[in-house]
Amino acid sequence: MIFRIFRKELLDTLRDRRTLMTMLVIPILVFPITLNVFLAVSESFEESANSKTMKIGIVGDHNKNYTRQLEQIPAAVGPKIIIVFKDSLTLRKAIEADRIQLGLIIPTNESTLRAKQQTIALNWLLDASEVGRSERANLYGSSLQANAEKERLRKLGLRAEQIKPLSIQTINCASDKKMVGQLAGGILPYIFIAFGFIGCMYPAIDLFTGEKERGTLETLLTVPIGRWKILIGKMLVVVSSGMLAASCSLLGLFISIEFLDLAQNKELLEVIHGILTPYFIGSMLALLLPLVIFFAGVMIPIAIYAKSFKEAQSIITPLNIVMVLPAMVGFFPGIELNLNTTLIPVVNVVLATKELIAGTLSLSYFFSVFGIMCLLALLSVLISYKQFGKESNILS
Repeated sequence: MIFRIFRKELLDTLRDRRTLMTMLVIPILVFPITLNVFLAVSESFEESANSKTMKIGIVGDHNKNYTRQLEQIPAAVGPKIIIVFKDSLTLRKAIEADRIQLGLIIPTNESTLRAKQQTIALNWLLDASEVGRSERANLYGSSLQANAEKERLRKLGLRAEQIKPLSIQTINCASDKKMVGQLAGGILPYIFIAFGFIGCMYPAIDLFTGEKERGTLETLLTVPIGRWKILIGKMLVVVSSGMLAASCSLLGLFISIEFLDLAQNKELLEVIHGILTPYFIGSMLALLLPLVIFFAGVMIPIAIYAKSFKEAQSIITPLNIVMVLPAMVGFFPGIELNLNTTLIPVVNVVLATKELIAGTLSLSYFFSVFGIMCLLALLSVLISYKQFGKESNILS
């Protein structure tokens, strides 16, 4: 009987175009569209920043020494035009008015400092809010510094090796899989959880509040079937919708990797293929299942209590922020899965998924998170059953 109710309600739900958009179309398209736009915008900004001609204003370069050095920097770094200014105040006003993009201030005692072999402080002026200017200033500054060091060593009769007794290198021992997991481990669980919640929302409202508005819920309760069977049958549809939406977002991720520009990076593609294994997908869905049941168990009492579709939607929609906001913890570095964080709903799933992507999730923590979420899911189901059993909620 539960299966019959489930099949009947599922067929009715799949006839709703709005629900299909929420469960299937949007989750599948969100990754391809988002990544495509992100890559296109990033490439556009990068090309624009590299090809843009930088007007560089200089103050205090009386010997034209720095002007010549800047002119000798290869054009591959980016085209440039050098303009001489009389004072720093005029230079600053020109930058604020965007007549020039970079300003170089050379101290008035530069010749004296250079003769005494002391440090010369060069100051770059720029609008750091504009893309590419800080990077271009760093490139030009590094070139000037390298030339100055080379000249200073020549005058002292020294080689670079003589003043650098140590060469310290940092070697990253983390695997490529772990690095990708740390970078992508914040956004992926957030999207999966968000779509899991959204996928549950519309079916929950329609199957309970919607039936109350249509007057069909009272008719259904007259059938000689246990009320708990009706609740479980309807809840299975809500949970299936949430899981389907989350699974479609995972499918959208796979489509993005295979068919967008990301596939041109062979090494990154191999790492991602190593992550998207049947074990990862099964473990990910296993963590999402009790969480989606928990979401359904929270929504259904609200949908049963609400008197209209609009009222239920106005209550559950802000709940989306409350439930999904903890998923943003995956964006913050330093927060790890431990005995304390395993007890926090949603957060524990996010952190477990993050470690699952990185390949560092232990079985003890996996089963701890899974068990805690199963307990919360069971509690939410019991609350839903209690609310569904109240005549005042059904007949209101």
